[in-house]
Amino acid sequence: MEATETATMEVKTDQKINLIDGHFTASEAADIINAVLNVKINFHKLHRLSITEGNSIDECEYDSGRIDELLREQVIAKEFFTQARLDGKKLKMSSIINISVED
Repeated sequence: MEATETATMEVKTDQKINLIDGHFTASEAADIINAVLNVKINFHKLHRLSITEGNSIDECEYDSGRIDELLREQVIAKEFFTQARLDGKKLKMSSIINISVED
């Protein structure tokens, strides 16, 4: 008689991504944060464009508001990194992205 194995698949409902973890110069930290912010800004711009392409009346309030918020954060970050650079400081950064499945 042949033995059979039954594999059970565990369904993951949570995911963590350790995106940033380390010590950086102010210039390195600025490069990393600007790159992340630019990706998010471009994501919302493309999303807004895809929505308005089929419906020019839609104001895309969420995407437009989020773009404005991210642009403000970019200005604040630039000032922060400039001051850290002038003070000769190194920076510690960490960022974990938590993802969970919603029903």
